[in-house]
Amino acid sequence: MNRLIVTGTDTGIGKTVFAAALAAALGAHYWKPIQSGLEDGADADTVAALGVTRVLPEAYRLTQPLSPHRAAEIDGVTLDPARLMPPAVDGALVIEGAGGVLVPVTRSLLFADLFARWAAPVIVVSRTGLGTINHSLLSIEALRARGVPILGVAFVGDANEDNEATIAAIGRVKRLGRLPMLDPIDAAGLHTAFTAHFRREDFAA
Repeated sequence: MNRLIVTGTDTGIGKTVFAAALAAALGAHYWKPIQSGLEDGADADTVAALGVTRVLPEAYRLTQPLSPHRAAEIDGVTLDPARLMPPAVDGALVIEGAGGVLVPVTRSLLFADLFARWAAPVIVVSRTGLGTINHSLLSIEALRARGVPILGVAFVGDANEDNEATIAAIGRVKRLGRLPMLDPIDAAGLHTAFTAHFRREDFAA
């Protein structure tokens, strides 16, 4: 089974849209183990609307749009790491984390720690604008400190050649491509943009 983890340098940077594009391109299953915040719908719903047909249910659905550790406390839920092991599926599996790599799952477990347990390659989704160099390099360092393999960086936003090249060079990571901002975002447009800006073979097992 080809497993790929999609994480980000922050929240709200387009990680879910990229994960949807990747899963659709690979014909993969999509799994977000923890959904925090349900008022505006779950990320799994967004992914399904963007053309992914094999969407797995979350291990946990938490009501508040907060870090999972706090959202779980508010809901009175104890997050069990044993329930967060990737499910066995036929074919590829795209796993989306929540927020950035050092977001707490519990008060003693970070997402980067989970990624290390899963031992699957990570794709770091980064913005292209101001501040992204610092955020991206910190995320890369945090993953490497835990021995997490990094497949590369996928950028989201308007082209910024220097920022993108600098992150790839200093971070010693592969520059996978850049997903432009789409308005509106729909399955067909996302597929076209992903095909134009990424190479499917870069994500193969």
